[in-house]
Amino acid sequence: MTSNDLVVVLPGITGSTLGVRGDDGSPASENLIWAPSAGAVWKLLTGGRSILKKVLPEGIGDDHPGDGVEPVALMPDVHVLPGIWTPIRGYDVLVTALEKQGYQRGTGGKPATLITYAYDWRLSNRYNGARLKTVVEPALEQLRSQGGAYADAKVVFVCHSMGGLVARWYIEKCGGAEVTRKLITLGTPWRGATDALTQLVNGVKKGIGPLSIDLTDFSRSMPSLFQLLPEFACIGNAGGYAKTTEVPVPNVSTAMVADAMAFHTDLQAAESGRPGSRTSSHMIVGIRQPTATTVQLSGGTATAYQDFGTDNDFGDGTVPLTGAVGLGEALDTNLAVRVPDQHTNLQCNQLVLDQVQEILTAKPVRRREITDTNVRAVVPDLVTQGQALKVAFDLEADDPGADPPRKAVTVTITSEEGTVLASVEPTLRKGHGVATFDDLPPGTHTVTVGGSGPGPGTTVRPITSTTLVWPKPTR
Repeated sequence: MTSNDLVVVLPGITGSTLGVRGDDGSPASENLIWAPSAGAVWKLLTGGRSILKKVLPEGIGDDHPGDGVEPVALMPDVHVLPGIWTPIRGYDVLVTALEKQGYQRGTGGKPATLITYAYDWRLSNRYNGARLKTVVEPALEQLRSQGGAYADAKVVFVCHSMGGLVARWYIEKCGGAEVTRKLITLGTPWRGATDALTQLVNGVKKGIGPLSIDLTDFSRSMPSLFQLLPEFACIGNAGGYAKTTEVPVPNVSTAMVADAMAFHTDLQAAESGRPGSRTSSHMIVGIRQPTATTVQLSGGTATAYQDFGTDNDFGDGTVPLTGAVGLGEALDTNLAVRVPDQHTNLQCNQLVLDQVQEILTAKPVRRREITDTNVRAVVPDLVTQGQALKVAFDLEADDPGADPPRKAVTVTITSEEGTVLASVEPTLRKGHGVATFDDLPPGTHTVTVGGSGPGPGTTVRPITSTTLVWPKPTR
């Protein structure tokens, strides 16, 4: 069952394919520079058409660099730039779920009720928010022109990660509030994420085999990555915590840091001044996963920690809960739906998809069975072929201070093609387990931590993440 509105899906950072027009006039879709299949990201990073050749010019601000790069489509596959953000599963599952509900992309001469908005994720979210207006509003007018039930159609945004920042800028700063009915965000860093701070300060030179790919210049040229910096006070300072604008942040442009914080404060001021921001927003956030939350700066490097003093808010493994909750709300806000899963998988999580359907239709849907034991997992983003992949996890006690439950847990590694590469049931000690996998083939693999089988003793809510196994060099 669908509403009569226009649904617009926005991916996160790295979640749109990018291309350039060919010298022969061929379209950007035929000359892709960022569209890695799950197992071959290294080929795109090191080949002649590498995205790394598209470092943005200094002082780019909110403009387009005029380098010929064009967004093409949403990533259907697992995608990752090593050291920049986190591996993300593709968006086909989300889009397919919406299509099954009856939303369609305007085939057969019918106006679209579903749009997938690809954008150049290197650029400022202000730029992409303004560009969103030129895509959404003509499509909405075409839909409304049918009259009848569509005459009063509005826009519903379904946004993963940074896509929520793009949509928020359009809604609050580009007139989008007048045509927006709902904003649904999945793991969006409303107040930023600590990972962006450590990546920018430390650089992202990865000694991956003999390749030693250096993404530092590329990452530090991206306004969008700066706009993912935490707005909240998270830098240890004199017994408390400071914001990025209150203490010197080494190795990065002070002007870009200040501009990024102005992006957040401008949005927050606009939202606080418009009551409709609260009534139309739905935050779906990942919880209970170990997540970098605070930082200590020393000697030109940033070291991340998972806590605020004695408190640990956790998060989705990438965005801490403090960064995921916006609109001036406290962490116990009733505006947020909490789902125990990792950032990489929120847009594919069935409970999340059910929530999106419920929000879109405002009608009850049958829920999947909710299991009774939660798990926290630490999964490396990347290992080199031949290096052991270690997955550590903890079962959460039902009550504070209680012993962890005794449940059978299986950790499974699956290839992008769906082949099970390895599966183990680790021995648990006080709810803690470690699974070690040797000799995994190169590629981007899915890691699932869940119950071992049927029965009441295995009711463990599964956690899904993604890891990249970098290939050994060829001689």
